[in-house]
Amino acid sequence: MRSLAQTAYTYYSRQEADTDKLGQLLAGRLHPGAVLTLDGDLGAGKTRFSQGFARAIGIQETVNSPTFTIIKEYEGAQLPFYHMDMYRISQEEADELGLEDYFYGAGVTLIEWSSLIEDLLPAERLAITISLQEDQTRVFHLTPYGEPYGSWCVQMKENGQLQ
Repeated sequence: MRSLAQTAYTYYSRQEADTDKLGQLLAGRLHPGAVLTLDGDLGAGKTRFSQGFARAIGIQETVNSPTFTIIKEYEGAQLPFYHMDMYRISQEEADELGLEDYFYGAGVTLIEWSSLIEDLLPAERLAITISLQEDQTRVFHLTPYGEPYGSWCVQMKENGQLQ
């Protein structure tokens, strides 16, 4: 089976407003069934990105990490938002949650700690990995798997928003 992964792209966030800007850039491209995965060390900024992203799609509620509830559902102005956190769950447990109903549903799914359920993820998605630098800059690595995610990243790079 050939990989759908395309070129990886980079986005630098030196402050929270930069992280929010990335959420806004992605929110403007969403469609029902869009899946974004989010990985990075503790404290890298996954939940902060999720909050900015949620605001960009019109979520008025407070968005926090669903570490203990696993999945939180929000009604957004644009699309429903499904926020997941797989940190405390095994792949076997995740397999029993019916995640595909979210992945292929009417909303947008964002999964924190997605690498823990790699085998359950849809083939087409936008994988985001955040690394925290010593100067507190957050480096977002975006890897599109399939379309339309590849087109999103190419357009954002052409617009000077990604490197």
